Amino acid sequence: MDKMEERSEIVFFDVETTIPFRAGQGFALLEFGAILVCPQKLVELESYSTLIKPNDLSAVSSNSVRCNGITRDAVSVAPTFLDVADQVYDILHGRVWAGHNILRFDCARIREAFAGIGRSPPEPKGTIDSLVLLTQKFGRRAGNMKMATLATYFGLGQQTHRSLDDVRMNLEVLKYCATVLFLESSLPDILANSSASPSTRSRSNGKASPEGRTFNTSPSSVLVPMNHTSPLIGNTQAEPLNLVEKNITNTDPFNMSLLIDQVAAAPQQEDATMAEKSDLPDHKMSSNVIPSEGSSGYAGFLEPDEVSLAFIKASFYQLYRGTQKIQLLHKDILLQLCCSKLRVRFGVSTKFLDSSGRPRLNIVLDSSLSLCKVLDECDHHAQRLFVESGSNSEWRPVVIRKNSFLNSPTIRLHIPTVTNGDIAIYATEIYHKEAAGNPQRIVFSKFDATELDSLFTPGTFVDAFFSLDVYDYQQSAGIRLVAKKLIIHSK
Repeated sequence: MDKMEERSEIVFFDVETTIPFRAGQGFALLEFGAILVCPQKLVELESYSTLIKPNDLSAVSSNSVRCNGITRDAVSVAPTFLDVADQVYDILHGRVWAGHNILRFDCARIREAFAGIGRSPPEPKGTIDSLVLLTQKFGRRAGNMKMATLATYFGLGQQTHRSLDDVRMNLEVLKYCATVLFLESSLPDILANSSASPSTRSRSNGKASPEGRTFNTSPSSVLVPMNHTSPLIGNTQAEPLNLVEKNITNTDPFNMSLLIDQVAAAPQQEDATMAEKSDLPDHKMSSNVIPSEGSSGYAGFLEPDEVSLAFIKASFYQLYRGTQKIQLLHKDILLQLCCSKLRVRFGVSTKFLDSSGRPRLNIVLDSSLSLCKVLDECDHHAQRLFVESGSNSEWRPVVIRKNSFLNSPTIRLHIPTVTNGDIAIYATEIYHKEAAGNPQRIVFSKFDATELDSLFTPGTFVDAFFSLDVYDYQQSAGIRLVAKKLIIHSK
């Protein structure tokens, strides 16, 4: 029997690295930690951890030390990666790999490390990224889905950002999430509705609407009731195209071996516009702000009239890449906005393409006076901090104003996409609402900009829920409004 077939354990692993601080500098491994876990009993069978001496000790910067506490002195006497490569290879090769955000970070660092010593990297039998998995299955009820936030949500203590501690915390978080989903699956009409994340509740009152109604709008999209509840998942969102799960019918949330077939091995990536300035959760980031709930009924989003301009501010937070990003806060909480019945000025624009040749989607909406005031204030604070950062990019105001009486202020709302290989889906939740009915989730089976454009015709009114993402990309900078949820009203 092939050795890869014999290895049934799941290996949870994590790496700690340096943080690049100059152009062209890569990451260097500082620590590797892993535990072997029995997929049937979820018990730790073995563990391995080692500090790793980088080729260049000067790469261990103060930012790196602040992130994980690993100093130059600590790794100066540690073995090099070449010294421990055999052990790392033996632990990883032929097993199912698991970890938080490993598809985008840890897996890449392992492959880089083996390439650096001229060796072929270990290959997994399957991959479970708990960031992708929990975002899909558990929803955002715990906040931004960073490991530290999830641990706090379940009362597991603080994340240390040390490899072995982090992988053990990762396993405990998965156990807790699986328990919650198991309990909710036993009484879905009671527990799923009572404990679902506020971010999944409707604008009206959070109660479930009648199920079982599906309407065909085109060959590639269907409408699903807004509060449709999955029999397994406490999250009340209907997924447009699940890149993670293959079959969740009658699954056992406690059997980790079943997850192997439910998680795609390829990493999910955002489109080129969003890749550099992602606002997706990432356990390597250091921001601890969490959203609050406004009167809109959609958690974390405030209507413009709920925002006090005096309490808006901009601040820096550190990315794991060693760079800084500006975030906009209201009363020290991440600012996200919602506006009802914004009029579509221009439908879906496909003028710009990403690196895969797909359109970067956006729509232009007429802006209310109250929204303009909030966005102008955000612009003021973000631009001031941007100037202090020393960037020479051109700042573009978030509110678009033309010198004409007929041209009232507008905003550009971006509809991000998520790709997995050749498959692309919309990252924005999109709903359709009749005049006397509840919003129905539109489920798209494929990426079709023309179909999307047919929904956002000029004059259509849209309820928009969006985040404010400060970007500095290719000599342009400003605030990008990223649509999280859109409700299209029938004319």
